[in-house]
Amino acid sequence: MDDTKVLGIDVGASGIKGAIIDIQSGELLTDRVRLETPKPAKPGAMADTFRTLTRMLNWSGAIGCGFPAIIKKGIAHSAANIHDDWIGTSVEEVFSEASGCPVHVLNDADAAGIAEMQFGLGKGKDGTVLLITIGSGLGTALFTDGHLVHNTEFGHVLLNGKVAEHYASNSTRKEQNLEWEEWGNRFNEYLHHVIRLLSPDYIILGGGISKRFEEYAHLLDVETPVSPALLYNNAGAVGAAYYAYALERELSL
Repeated sequence: MDDTKVLGIDVGASGIKGAIIDIQSGELLTDRVRLETPKPAKPGAMADTFRTLTRMLNWSGAIGCGFPAIIKKGIAHSAANIHDDWIGTSVEEVFSEASGCPVHVLNDADAAGIAEMQFGLGKGKDGTVLLITIGSGLGTALFTDGHLVHNTEFGHVLLNGKVAEHYASNSTRKEQNLEWEEWGNRFNEYLHHVIRLLSPDYIILGGGISKRFEEYAHLLDVETPVSPALLYNNAGAVGAAYYAYALERELSL
């Protein structure tokens, strides 16, 4: 494994993205490759796409992978936005066999959080930091004094009788054709709810919609500081790469 380069792959409900990352700076050393997530998103089909992406980047070596599920010891324990066949399946084994490379897998929001804590707005921040990725769902990554609390799922709390991500995610905004003001008010409700639960010192918003922060920032009236992520949509791949690097060197996260 190269001392400074790691392939990071971010598996999402709509796309599988990857790039070779400089883990010292968090910068992408290649263009980001994006392939469509197969429908249905079953293990076999996703493994084929994973293999194709690794070959497109001509990669041989350890791979870090953010995956949209609760991940324990490489095994998926949920499947909110992918096929249920993944539940109980070792994502690490499936993708390692497909790529011929050792693959280290973690929850996708956790990966994005690691990137922001290592290279983005969370760097050097103590206390409780919450990252929320806004996309097909609402992913969360929670850090206390820089240490990751794995597999938090605060996008699945109930809000107004619904699972929160079915009420305030970006996919819901698109599906229901919500104006920014209506969606922003919904997301503001969600922020109030998670702040009551967690009392974070700082909140970072990730995912593609973080680029549109100015569209809804004025609707957020929480006292906790809220900022868009610095790494935007690259955070998942960057954090996954750093995670693999850390595991290979037995570094703490």
